[in-house]
Amino acid sequence: MIDRKAIHEVLEDYDPSNAMIGVIGSHSALDTCDGAVEEGFHTLAVCQEGRDAPYSRYFKAFRDKKDNVTRGMVDEIMMLPKFKDILKPDIMSDLRSRSVLFVPNRSFTSYCSIDSVENDFLVPLVGSRNLLRSEDRGGPRDYYWLLDQAGMPYPRKITDPQDIDSLSIVKLHHAKKKLERGFFTCATYDEYVQKSEQLIKQRVIDRETLESARMEEYIIGPVFNLDFFYSPLEKRGEQVELIGVDWRFESSLDGHVRIPAAQQITLNEDQRVPEYTVCGHNSATLRESLLEKAFELAEKYVQATKELFSPGIIGPFCLQTCVDKDLNFFIYDVAPRIGGGTNVHMNVGHAYGNSLWRKNMSTGRRLAMEVRRAVEEGRLKEIVT
Repeated sequence: MIDRKAIHEVLEDYDPSNAMIGVIGSHSALDTCDGAVEEGFHTLAVCQEGRDAPYSRYFKAFRDKKDNVTRGMVDEIMMLPKFKDILKPDIMSDLRSRSVLFVPNRSFTSYCSIDSVENDFLVPLVGSRNLLRSEDRGGPRDYYWLLDQAGMPYPRKITDPQDIDSLSIVKLHHAKKKLERGFFTCATYDEYVQKSEQLIKQRVIDRETLESARMEEYIIGPVFNLDFFYSPLEKRGEQVELIGVDWRFESSLDGHVRIPAAQQITLNEDQRVPEYTVCGHNSATLRESLLEKAFELAEKYVQATKELFSPGIIGPFCLQTCVDKDLNFFIYDVAPRIGGGTNVHMNVGHAYGNSLWRKNMSTGRRLAMEVRRAVEEGRLKEIVT
């Protein structure tokens, strides 16, 4: 792990008044850039050749003579053959020369090895570098371990498929689409065998990955991704903020649930088992009696990260939850960085963030607002790792 002091030394050569917000051009980059320009920053999207159009063309920023953005939100792009090329010494040097403060998203940790992100990426990250690895299921200190240490609720784990006695979900990577899901559900061991063999045959999953899959009880209820923010700079108000809530569209699952039962029965073998590939998000709110429970979860998470992953979470994080019939939360995933669904907040913000800050407040803008405050108060070292 790059020592935090080394990052602080890098900051000594930065020009805070001209700092840029940088991000991998994928995942939540548009929200990050939109929020940054709202707070007066220039933005840089690091793009992979052939995947740059949204950033280099369609959401490219145009500014007037007074440097006000009149259209778009991406000021500059850095085009690379592969996302992982960002780890090359000359590329990192270029980022540092521009005083780039880099916002990690899931694409950053997916396309670049987590070892390299931790040990080689000598650019200040706005957020918690040492927490990013916890997102990978199956590691010795993954988010399930963290939740367990914090006494936070998550679905019951199933260690042996022969113990499946109720609706359960099997979590593993897609065999061909390595960054996507090969999830499937089953209620009995026989169904587990039948579905897994069918998906192996279809090359959706492979046998080796299946053996190490996470199996857990399926929580029947709505999904709420709770987009929180923790501010180490805040001294007056609460440091934990709920910026917004989102939920996801999954293909082909959402197509299945829109088909009447009579038509579902007619699906052929290749169509019958849905896939769980996230392809979009929408916005939601919680009934007010659930808000206190949601904040309790966030406070526990923040405290646990301080104790187990010092200095703890910094900035945005997302607790991905289901709510059961008794209105209990169960956390099935944790994102220790900006969430994948925050683009629903862009520009318009979200009911919770807007109401708290009395202006349009997306996750991206809240992040940029924290950077702006750190720059103005000379406290950048407190929010980077």
